[in-house]
Amino acid sequence: MTQRQAIQLLDEYVKNPSLKTHCLAVASSMRLYAKLYKEDEDMWELAGILHDMDYEKFPDIHPDKSLEVLEEMAEDPKIIHAIKAHRYTNEIESLFDKALFSCDELSGFVYACVLVRPDKKIAGMEVSSVKKKMKDKGFARNVSREDMYKGAELLGISIEEHIQNVIDALSSSPFDLGI
Repeated sequence: MTQRQAIQLLDEYVKNPSLKTHCLAVASSMRLYAKLYKEDEDMWELAGILHDMDYEKFPDIHPDKSLEVLEEMAEDPKIIHAIKAHRYTNEIESLFDKALFSCDELSGFVYACVLVRPDKKIAGMEVSSVKKKMKDKGFARNVSREDMYKGAELLGISIEEHIQNVIDALSSSPFDLGI
């Protein structure tokens, strides 16, 4: 599957612009991590694009519908497994799985931090600002702080390094994230 095909599939399933942007933000973070770990950047990006494609229409069974669709399309089993593992964490096995889990919550959180800035721009976003928002339990309350820390731990890096990587990924995203 190409990036274009993945975005078309995402567009078929997701109408909510915020959810689309989230998927593209995660895809940007995944591409950066693939580059850092010298892995397949296109594959990792595809997993980010598609990881929540069924969430809007099928939230109660997410990501099972995505898995079914991708299996029918004979998509790469590694992508399918990473998407499964980002929800069913007992399935996390590979670095690819760890990266998708790790990028999911933090990419969304960093994006939310940008949206409350006066200029709504990521330029100049600092790790300390994100960490401060992490301490505010009322801010983006549905985002699991525990999962953000666990993600950094799974990748074997500090939370500060993980936050900086996600800031860098969103800053240089090939997608129009509006930030």
